[in-house]
Amino acid sequence: MRSFKRKGYLVERKVRMLLQRQGWVTVRSGGSLGFADLVCLKKRRCILIQVKSTRKPVLYTGNIPLEIQGFPVHVVVDFGYGNIRVFKPGERMSKQEGMLLKEFLKKY
Repeated sequence: MRSFKRKGYLVERKVRMLLQRQGWVTVRSGGSLGFADLVCLKKRRCILIQVKSTRKPVLYTGNIPLEIQGFPVHVVVDFGYGNIRVFKPGERMSKQEGMLLKEFLKKY
């Protein structure tokens, strides 16, 4: 497994485990080239998550839709050192912006 794929897998796994601890059922879309890396289900809710990882202060992504088939899409970015943040697609993605994943999980 190439190192960038392994890094992506490890970050997806970390996010997936955090979601599962909060009662979410998660399905990983392995080797995903689409918009959703994780499909997450909880109490009749479904959210789609695109997982990213960077050590840069700001992340720019291509066009990611706000929803797919009526289900919301969120971008989860691991900036390192436990700083994992959730964004809506199209938002500026920086270390100081967005919602911490732990806060997001409390909200949902």
